[in-house]
Amino acid sequence: MERTELAPYAARSDRSLGRRHLESYKDDRPAFQRDRDRIIHCAAFRRLEYKTQVFVNHEGDYYRTRLTHSLEVAQIARGIATRLHLNEDLVEALSLSHDLGHTPFGHTGEEVLNRLMKDFGGFDHNRQSLRVVEELEERYPCFNGLNLTWETREGIIKHSPRYENCDLLDEKEYFRGLRPPLEAQIIDVADEIAYNNHDIDDGLKAGYITLEQLEKVEIWKETFDMVGKKYPSLDERRHVYQTISYLIGALIDDVVDHTRRNLAAQGILSLADVRQAPARLLAFHPETLAQTQQLKSFLRKYLYRHFMVERMRIKAEFFIIRIFDSYAAHPSLLPGNYQQRIERFGKERVICDYIADMTDRYAMDEYRKLFEPFERA
Repeated sequence: MERTELAPYAARSDRSLGRRHLESYKDDRPAFQRDRDRIIHCAAFRRLEYKTQVFVNHEGDYYRTRLTHSLEVAQIARGIATRLHLNEDLVEALSLSHDLGHTPFGHTGEEVLNRLMKDFGGFDHNRQSLRVVEELEERYPCFNGLNLTWETREGIIKHSPRYENCDLLDEKEYFRGLRPPLEAQIIDVADEIAYNNHDIDDGLKAGYITLEQLEKVEIWKETFDMVGKKYPSLDERRHVYQTISYLIGALIDDVVDHTRRNLAAQGILSLADVRQAPARLLAFHPETLAQTQQLKSFLRKYLYRHFMVERMRIKAEFFIIRIFDSYAAHPSLLPGNYQQRIERFGKERVICDYIADMTDRYAMDEYRKLFEPFERA
């Protein structure tokens, strides 16, 4: 059964707009819980284990992947949802599905595919995530995709603010111009809390950033100093772990407090009120937002543009361009089931789907098979 203490503005399974295809079910799970379970069991979710967050899979077993990142987002998002009495099942479904369409090699893969597809509709991992659950997964006897509820599909595409009023968004199907439910609004914030903090952890572990450099970041220094006063004899490694833990907790507290104030100030009493709100209701306090922007700027400068990350980025770009161009020139190199889709979707979109599905490891293996003469095809 769904939680009985949901807020009046929370999304509810029993009020869902339903699924595209009628089904008979084996049990009576709430609709959003069923969505979450379908996402966990789909192939695209499993592939996230070998897709880059910052560090490519072969660079070490310690670093986050898209899968562990998605799990951390789900944990943070669920914590926010519980305190705001929102629908945790929908939040968890959206957290676990928000990166299903991500490419190998992280945002480098996304940027390269978008360039290669500029004359064929472009590429964006949010739209690709929706395409995965609506079309590309093949698990059920009577339809393609996962046949998720309308609310989950809307949240997958509209959790990012840029899609609320985007011309690429179907106006009738996904209520273009209206806010998504708070459950979807949580995802962008939880995503940011997760990657800011775990990228610090991974960057320190790799030696690409240092604690001395982090002293320039106000929100980190405040939390680091607070932990030092609370645990004066803590060793450096545990000090870092505790700083990250306290920082995540503080950011969750901040967004919950500010969201409650927004809800009260605007008299939000229903999901319809959430949709009609003049701005997103789920957000950090302005002062905290400025501090998180400083942290993001730090990570861009010192981690994401570190020369070792940049070397892998250039290699990844080279891999993807050559693989794409090879398939485009010789579509017969594609697996048979992908060749069969060309008439329906077009050659370039099918190639894009195939590459976006790849893990880092698979893409590198495919490169070797295509271009190294002594590698078995």
